[in-house]
Amino acid sequence: MISDEELYRQYLSGDETGLEELMRKYDNPLTLYINGYLHDVHEAEDLMIEVFSYLFAKRPHIRDGGFRAYLYKAARHMALRHKSIRRHHFCLDDLTKEPEGGKLVDEVIRTKERNQILHLCMGELHPDYREALYLTYFEGMSYRQVAEVMGKSVKQITNIMYRGKERLRGLLEREGITNAES
Repeated sequence: MISDEELYRQYLSGDETGLEELMRKYDNPLTLYINGYLHDVHEAEDLMIEVFSYLFAKRPHIRDGGFRAYLYKAARHMALRHKSIRRHHFCLDDLTKEPEGGKLVDEVIRTKERNQILHLCMGELHPDYREALYLTYFEGMSYRQVAEVMGKSVKQITNIMYRGKERLRGLLEREGITNAES
């Protein structure tokens, strides 16, 4: 599988398929991430396109392994700038996914209930905890990448993740989920 950086370099060398692949890969996750700030999916889609437009118009140098973090950092800055008049926080309300067709109905219901409880509990977290946990667990980013996106040090992210997981575990236990893992 070709890396994001290779696709980006492919685009920079004049091959448009690199751009198409990157947009196909990141359009939905990036839109959902931006929507966590804006709470308007149409505005989020517009900003996602602006993020890619900026990235490919300016053609910044991105270090190896840093494309994804750079993309999310740019999205975060654009979303925050877009909403600078009114301060909004990251929200997980619109991040639900449809279940896969082969699951049993009971399993789907249990999963939906657990997901609703998770989203409810995450909504009660401090915004920094919520965003760091989301980027790590839902977007699969490393602590280094999360630090880059959030403009913090890796040590700060380590502390935020520890505190966020502890707080989330307590909230989940309060809701009756006692087997919450770290």
